[in-house]
Amino acid sequence: MKTYLYIVLGFFLVLTSCREDFTFEPSNGNLGFSRDTIYLDTVFTDIGSSTYTLKVYNRSNKNISIPSIRLGKGAGSKYQLMVDGMPGKEFLNVEMLAKDSMFIFVSVNADVASSNPTDFLYTDQLLFGVGTNFQKVELVTLIQDAYFLYPERFGDGTTETLPIGDDEIYGFFLDDNDPINGNELHWNNSKPYVVYGYAAVPPNETLTVDAGARIHFHAESGLIVANNASLQVNGTIENQVIFEGDRLEPGFSETPGQWGTIWFTQGSTNNILSNLTVKNATVGMLVTGNDGTANPSLTLNNVQVYNCSNVGILARTGKITGQNVVINNCGETAFAGTFGGAYDFTHCTFANYWPRPNQTCVVLSDDPINNVPTPLESANFKNCIIYGSSNLGISLKKEGTTFNYSFENCLIKFADFSNQFQNNPLYQFTSSANYTNCLIATNSTVNRPEFKNPNQNQLQIGENSAARGTANFTFSNGTFDILNLSRTNPSDIGAYNWTTFD
Repeated sequence: MKTYLYIVLGFFLVLTSCREDFTFEPSNGNLGFSRDTIYLDTVFTDIGSSTYTLKVYNRSNKNISIPSIRLGKGAGSKYQLMVDGMPGKEFLNVEMLAKDSMFIFVSVNADVASSNPTDFLYTDQLLFGVGTNFQKVELVTLIQDAYFLYPERFGDGTTETLPIGDDEIYGFFLDDNDPINGNELHWNNSKPYVVYGYAAVPPNETLTVDAGARIHFHAESGLIVANNASLQVNGTIENQVIFEGDRLEPGFSETPGQWGTIWFTQGSTNNILSNLTVKNATVGMLVTGNDGTANPSLTLNNVQVYNCSNVGILARTGKITGQNVVINNCGETAFAGTFGGAYDFTHCTFANYWPRPNQTCVVLSDDPINNVPTPLESANFKNCIIYGSSNLGISLKKEGTTFNYSFENCLIKFADFSNQFQNNPLYQFTSSANYTNCLIATNSTVNRPEFKNPNQNQLQIGENSAARGTANFTFSNGTFDILNLSRTNPSDIGAYNWTTFD
């Protein structure tokens, strides 16, 4: 027993004699940094940025203590820091082991008034150490001014809401004489608009959007066009109008689902959208009804819809006419005409390269209301490409008797490998009056559109495309493609004329 006790004591003495207490010397100013300047991407006034990372290295063989890590503008700086999991503006005696590193996280929330008036840059410095052992990392951010549209906050702490049926949502009606923004029913291109909540066009009013305008929607925000109200988007080829989210960092430029939708409610009328790009919404456009006339309540010219987490354009009993419409990368489908309706699309490209299976490009259905199918009055697709990464480009669901649809000179992907639709009368591509001179891609190698780069929403077609020269020129004569290039005979299927790729 005595021998065993001596062994334990001896082992303990060996361990304690080899141990060195951690001692930290003051930093000698030889820290290393992953970058000498942090450029925080453009932000809007008073909208916080993403968090950026700086890695700090102690490359010496000694444990050190950094006397001070602080912001040059002190407590008044618009930048925020987090060091060792602690937020703050200044940190004292920060310890680092030899050959170790640590992360510092930086973000900013500033307004344009804080920036340099000549270049709108807001800058500061991240300072390490004191006296002669002083080191720095520059911080630079571009602050962009904007018109901010949001619900009014009342004195009792509640905020303005919009009635939606028996419910309410966080939103507000646009005002033609707002005390801050002036005429909110005319969106110009002098600076961007940032919308919080749902902005609604009041009944009997029209929202006009000028060419070159940039509209940014915060999370769970969007635009509503009310009964008897209209939306007129007047973009041009050279000056597109863009509707997208309010995160300006490159990492968010193609991220789906950042905001809600453009909602055309029952009774909205004379909506004409030209040269508009809609990006990164949940549903790009939601059409719930029509104006009760024979005319389309929504007309689309040169409209692009990308990266919608659910549907690009979702129409329920809608009446839509579209030319040069391009939709891609949607979680469910590019276009859905449900609960019947009336649709007419010419020279459009309905693609879907969403990176998960089972999505489609075009859905048509006559879903019942109160157990009565809603008539699909018409759904005409002329010179259109309907193609995606999944096998079936179209999905048709008929329950009633009025289900009128036609595809003429269209390129359609429909790879029915299991032959489950072989005898379905809705998909008789060669013997049905519903399909005229259509090219059917029955697998991934025949009748390919040869898109330039569909995963990056580049849906131009190449010189070897099956869509080249196979359109019906009757529908092309006198028209231009989405890039404003004249269509010649023979013309090409889809929204783009063919081109050679670099």
